[in-house]
Amino acid sequence: MTLPRAPDLYPVIDHTWPPVRLFDLGLWRLREGRRGSGSRTCAATLREGNPTAADLAEAETAMRHMGQPPLFMIREGETALDHLLETESYVLKDPVTLYAAPVDAIATDAPPPITCFEIWPPLAAQEEIWAQGGIGPERLAVMHRAATPKTTIFGRIDDRPAGTGFVALDGRIAMVHALETRAEHRRRGMGRYMMQAMAFWAKARDATHITLLVTGANLPANALYASMGFQPVGHYHYRIKKETDEQT
Repeated sequence: MTLPRAPDLYPVIDHTWPPVRLFDLGLWRLREGRRGSGSRTCAATLREGNPTAADLAEAETAMRHMGQPPLFMIREGETALDHLLETESYVLKDPVTLYAAPVDAIATDAPPPITCFEIWPPLAAQEEIWAQGGIGPERLAVMHRAATPKTTIFGRIDDRPAGTGFVALDGRIAMVHALETRAEHRRRGMGRYMMQAMAFWAKARDATHITLLVTGANLPANALYASMGFQPVGHYHYRIKKETDEQT
């Protein structure tokens, strides 16, 4: 089965992990997020054309008016934009790999009994696991904002809360976000079990593919997904204005 390409997945990101507001301004598509909601909900992307410094300034002004530091997502082939941002004192931030796999290739063996549970809305125990992994109320608000079919998976080991993750569907593509395993329960297969559970959830809703995004620095996650049969289908990275150390 042919895997979706990176351009196919950019709209899926916006639909399954949505900003508060998405709108176009000149050459740009801008996203209004909330402080702490993550780069995906705040970064500007190029819609068309070859931007100039004046175009860049227009986007910067709009982002600052929204209370956000200037932040851009640079996708494959956008070398001119990448060069412009570098010359304007933007630094590289979070290179990301997009992975995809046919749902049927992941929804093979079911997780062990009483290991993974589909739950919406998430429980307080799941929110605690996310909080320990740096996923706070702002990112939980993104999950609640998603208007597509969605659920969370709650993972348990030895009858104790062990992990959680969020998955949402856009058309026939499912995308996983915020997969987190408690430190004391890692290396026991919890991440694999939760991914399998998400694949079965997606398959039951006629999804053809399951996808996810991973930063290059997250070596254990990259290794897990590669071992499960996920294939890289694209890359992107962010650039943030060097003058600010604000995090989104």
